[in-house]
Amino acid sequence: MGAQANRRPTLDEVALRAGVSRSVASRVINNTRDVSSTARAAVQKAVKELGYVPNPSARALATAQSGSVLLAVSHDDPNLFADPFFGHVIVGVNAALERTDLVLMLLLADTERGKERLERVLRSRRADGIMLLALHGEDPLYDLAQSLELPVVVGGRPLHGEPAWYVDADNRGGGRTATEHLIASGRRRIAAISGRQDTQVGVARHQGFREAMAVAGLEPVRSETADFTEAGGAAAMTRLLGRHPDLDAVFAESDTMAAGALRALKAAGRSVPGDVAVVGFDDLPIAQGTDPALTTIHQPVQALGREMAKMLVGLIEGERPSPLILPTHLVIRESAP
Repeated sequence: MGAQANRRPTLDEVALRAGVSRSVASRVINNTRDVSSTARAAVQKAVKELGYVPNPSARALATAQSGSVLLAVSHDDPNLFADPFFGHVIVGVNAALERTDLVLMLLLADTERGKERLERVLRSRRADGIMLLALHGEDPLYDLAQSLELPVVVGGRPLHGEPAWYVDADNRGGGRTATEHLIASGRRRIAAISGRQDTQVGVARHQGFREAMAVAGLEPVRSETADFTEAGGAAAMTRLLGRHPDLDAVFAESDTMAAGALRALKAAGRSVPGDVAVVGFDDLPIAQGTDPALTTIHQPVQALGREMAKMLVGLIEGERPSPLILPTHLVIRESAP
């Protein structure tokens, strides 16, 4: 009993008493900057109540290390960064982290080997928190991160279930808006080129398309599924023209697929928007460089990354932020005036 009374309180006990993570408690004790005033006050109170005294050698080790966060992308395609979406997300993440002392690590984790590497990184506690991006299907990455009790923020909700903390765009509403614009312009034989249907973003955008068509009393000419790439969009557009040469509009559910669709329409001798109107989704720089320039749904891609990082920093600091859905809106250009 005397040994128990003389036992020194641990950092984990301080964190538990303060209601914060171990890493936040460590940062307060080591007087780093990137901690909220609320979390700092709670830790300082717990330290006083418990009589916690930092171990000098452990403190020296902690102050010599830089905190880090991990961005894990459920993707292993070597052409990943040819898609400007991911580049813009990373720019947004980095902009938010520049205000902290946290270092960003990137890991592609779509293969089994990639998932094993991610698990090793997380179990070694080399990251204070994790952002997950491009989840698809029954993706195990989210469950893996959750099981290790690290702060987790998801960019775009997973297809099944709803995480506690996520940042997403209004993909379903944007899909409706894109389709309503085509209908309002007098188009009636409307097809869709949808993204991967094992992703929430692909399902949500296509659901918005079908809802707008149903409200207008129209049946889609046809839907072709592609893979969010320009080549996939071109191939899907070619299939659509072969089966339904009389279509007069296409909602391509990403700008990269829309760029491919425009290329296929031009190769087939169809004028845009004269014969076929085209609307995309994302409003990436490619949308202004197509011929004709692309009417599209704007989603704030850099803001998606920035808000993911801000939310994760808040969690690391002991805050409990709310999930966030960013608005989308129509940008009208020449492909569908």
